[in-house]
Amino acid sequence: MSLVFHIKPEIRILGIDDSALIRDNILIVGAFFRGGQWLDGVMRSEITRDGMDATDRIIDMVTSSKHYGQIRIIMLDGVTYGGFNPVDIVRLNEDTGIPVIVLMREFPDFEKIKTALHHLPEADKRMEMMLRAGRIIETISKDSSNPVFIQCAGIEVCLACDIVRLSSTRGNIPEPLRVAHLIATGIVCGESRGKA
Repeated sequence: MSLVFHIKPEIRILGIDDSALIRDNILIVGAFFRGGQWLDGVMRSEITRDGMDATDRIIDMVTSSKHYGQIRIIMLDGVTYGGFNPVDIVRLNEDTGIPVIVLMREFPDFEKIKTALHHLPEADKRMEMMLRAGRIIETISKDSSNPVFIQCAGIEVCLACDIVRLSSTRGNIPEPLRVAHLIATGIVCGESRGKA
């Protein structure tokens, strides 16, 4: 069921991104934001590189946070973390009660993904979890000449697009995701690097 609600400028968004793939345990960081303006908190967890624990770890991180009751949107940078550790966004929405928006810079190449997954255990289950995220929608965040792509669970697509635009205050990537990326890579690499 998709949630319909009024979007306030300071809607509480938890953006989650992972760090560089330099270890078997991959750091994930959640940046808790008011809209695209203010960072109100940071949380962390770890997942297994190319594992199958990302959904469970994110659910635990979210539900054990002191911010849990305030989070209105969970925003993810893609549906895989730590290499090919897939997030079941439908289950994430159902188990937390919070709508989920997945953001991608480019439309995924599913043939390349299928090829890569066949080098890992439970390839079909991983692909099934990724496809469960549903239809991929092109939308504009900040730069109309450079669209982004989203998937969502528990929220109407039009509202998800509005939230992406509202929170993309500094560039094409929503601030909660951009800051989560900067923090995660900065901790693991000593300095932030790469694109959110």
